[in-house]
Amino acid sequence: MATSEAVSAPPAVKASIDPQKPAQQQQIDPYNVGGEVDETGAIKAIDYDRLIQDFGVQPLTPDHLSRFEKVTGKPAHRLMRRKLFFSHRDFDKILDAYEEHGTFMLYTGRGPSSGSMHLGHTVPFLFTKELQEIFDVPLVIMLTDDEKYLYTRNKNDGHQKPGAAPEDFLNFAHENIKDILALGFDMKKTFVYTDYEFMGGHFYRNTSEFESLVTMNQASGAFGFNGSTNIGLIAYGAKQCVAAFLSSYPELFGLPDYRAPDYKAEGKRRHKSLASIPTLIPCAIDQEPYFRILRDRCERMTDPHPKTSLILSKFLTALQGPGGKMSASDPNSAIFMSDTPKQIKDKINKHAFSGGRESLEEHRKLGGNPDVDVAYTYLSYFLEDDEELEGLAEGYRKGEILTGEMKKRCIAELQKFVADFQARRKEVTDETMRAYMTPRKLEFAGNLNPTRPRQAPVAAGANGDAAAVGSADGGSAEAEGEKSAAREDGRGTKGERKAAKLAEKKAQKLAERPKEEA
Repeated sequence: MATSEAVSAPPAVKASIDPQKPAQQQQIDPYNVGGEVDETGAIKAIDYDRLIQDFGVQPLTPDHLSRFEKVTGKPAHRLMRRKLFFSHRDFDKILDAYEEHGTFMLYTGRGPSSGSMHLGHTVPFLFTKELQEIFDVPLVIMLTDDEKYLYTRNKNDGHQKPGAAPEDFLNFAHENIKDILALGFDMKKTFVYTDYEFMGGHFYRNTSEFESLVTMNQASGAFGFNGSTNIGLIAYGAKQCVAAFLSSYPELFGLPDYRAPDYKAEGKRRHKSLASIPTLIPCAIDQEPYFRILRDRCERMTDPHPKTSLILSKFLTALQGPGGKMSASDPNSAIFMSDTPKQIKDKINKHAFSGGRESLEEHRKLGGNPDVDVAYTYLSYFLEDDEELEGLAEGYRKGEILTGEMKKRCIAELQKFVADFQARRKEVTDETMRAYMTPRKLEFAGNLNPTRPRQAPVAAGANGDAAAVGSADGGSAEAEGEKSAAREDGRGTKGERKAAKLAEKKAQKLAERPKEEA
């Protein structure tokens, strides 16, 4: 690694000073991302150590990385090695669940606010894709088109501006889905949807129940709402929370849902067997308040769900550097996935904050600071080679590598990444997108040698009897049951013990009855 410290934005930038702007604390929540502004108006870098304390999350340590590598047999992803995914909630427990029971669900999402994603948007998806390949587990990706509409209208004091109708955000969602799919997700084990198109069935039942568990005061405290916030935005959080429940997507696991036009009697009841399977959410830390609320209430559902696990990332800093992230609303703050090679080059050369010295002579003598250099920061996200990254940092500190040379290397890497992406993006058709968005049974294997494998989920039949359904990896429930029966203590599964006890009682009653009656 280039440094033992986490890569971050520069501590302050003189050019950002605004004497008219009052001092303010950093604000990080699902709707605001900004570093501290001091009394002179200078914007400071986001203090991630303070966020760990304020949010009550845990730092991701070398021990977690070692445990990850032991469980998976694979090296930790570069974003974990470089502390860019830097904190978590119960990441160790999701590793335990995978080792013991064999599988979990991955869930992440995107709020579509423009027709093209930028580099910062790709970071959690690139990481999620890697996790999906390593663990071989199902993935659900949620596009929150409804939330973006509600938030935008709320921000505009209730006015709906041109280009900001629900249909516009649905169009943004479709374009963003194509961007996401161009990153290479496996269709067999990936389901993508937009809220406007998918709401209903068991998902909506979970939403309705979860809404009943959250008060207005709790939502206001978590998200900064007030009396002028529209009620749609206040209620929205329940959708994003229950999207993390496997029981919201029974069809992905071979079980019936209950929605038009395919009403199935056995789908009326939510599937308790799905509620016990945990979920891991890779996302940026500004989304953590949603899942803090989720974790406090998931065990109070009709079918209790385990606390959701999180692995949380930093923000890919804006080109200007301090105190914020790339923004779709500011073209000069971000590298978009639709940018041309020339646009990438111009943006890096003109706008990327430098960690170099004021003059060439001073830089050669004293060296630069790669930890605050935006070009180097971007390389830390997208350059795979640890040795090359280390060499760039060391050469920059010694003054052997100049700011222009660092930017040139960054431009080359980003141009290649974006060009490869754009080539794949051209191949994503409407038909391809809809195939990913079609509810169907996903195919995944998970851990092939769990220490305590789960039984296959079962669906309640129309007559109330339990009807076996296929296991998550495509095998039969009977085969899954045979694997589950292999216990070290020889007692069999809980279901088998219960069935044996009932059979024993029935035999005993039959033996006690008179022969004629028998």
